[in-house]
Amino acid sequence: MSIELLLLFVGATVLPSLFIAWCATFAVRLLAPRWGLVDHPGHRKVHTNPTPLGGGLAIWIGVLAPFGIGQFVLWRIISAGEQGLADSLIARIAPAYVKHLPGIWDHSDSLWVILCAGSFLMLVGLADDRWGIGWKVRLLLQFGIAGICVAWQGWRATAFINVPLLTGMMSIVWIVAMVNSFNMLDNMDGLSGGVAAITSGTLAAVMLLTLDPETGDPQYFVGGFLLVITGALLGFLIHNRPPARIFMGDAGSYFVGFCIAVATLLATYTGYHSENQLAVLAPVCVMAVPLYDMITVLWIRIREGRSPFQADKSHFSHRLVDLGLSKGQAVLTIYLLTATCGLGALLLHRVDSVGAGIILLMILCVLALIAILETTALRKLRGD
Repeated sequence: MSIELLLLFVGATVLPSLFIAWCATFAVRLLAPRWGLVDHPGHRKVHTNPTPLGGGLAIWIGVLAPFGIGQFVLWRIISAGEQGLADSLIARIAPAYVKHLPGIWDHSDSLWVILCAGSFLMLVGLADDRWGIGWKVRLLLQFGIAGICVAWQGWRATAFINVPLLTGMMSIVWIVAMVNSFNMLDNMDGLSGGVAAITSGTLAAVMLLTLDPETGDPQYFVGGFLLVITGALLGFLIHNRPPARIFMGDAGSYFVGFCIAVATLLATYTGYHSENQLAVLAPVCVMAVPLYDMITVLWIRIREGRSPFQADKSHFSHRLVDLGLSKGQAVLTIYLLTATCGLGALLLHRVDSVGAGIILLMILCVLALIAILETTALRKLRGD
């Protein structure tokens, strides 16, 4: 794929969702207080002024609106047959993409199942933002929708393990873990949305650079889906950058986490006969920092005898601030760590199994180094 076609594809997927989400966030900022969607300051929160919630609703609009418009346009083109394909605007601007339109149309059912399931979780998060829902109910609904999708649609990470029950359970846990990892990251201005944008953008790059072993083409469906999400997140981040004028809330983290998780299950990272089967771990590399935050937070809470679902200030970002970083520096540090781990994922499919193993060890070393540094610094601050 030429650089011109790549830039055209990226622009056509990112810019519309960015613009729609940017506009939608303006509207939600005005309406959120009327709907009771306001996050008030508290002892476990870092903001000092009441701030509108509901940014997740704007992200949701920024994703669904472009897909809805695109679905209608694609239906008009496909329904006109070969002549419709030949006369379409896409054929005039980028004829190389025309041959992929029927394949994209064939994937439309999967697309709307993802969006409907994600919309359900968005509504669950929106209800939690407005009225509050117990963690048991939230987890039950998350596991329920993930289980339905895996069982009904067959979305699962095989990881070269020929045990369907095991891979199905792994996929369900992966979806729920992604939903909650982004939810836990939503504790500082621009943090969760920025990390999600880096994650989805990096995964999209992996999809466009990793050719499908069966077709030999870039994975336009999954890559384009992730780029639309990236655009919506960027549009929202214009309003969410410090000092944030709106938060994404649980509605946004649930929707984004679910969509990214399912996209990783739909992607192909390597073939069965490839010399580098470790490339299937690319999503783990990209998600290394959110997973690190979630695992360490749960460990701290359990070690201190508290409920792992009790909100507090033990997150990675809070710990960095305790070490002397400003909030902005803490967020930027996590951005850079996420991008560093993501760059490893971009290289996985370009090396053999030994090289992939080295990349994975480097990412583990980076996380281990961070853990050692912050643990040592905290002990010194506490006088241990």
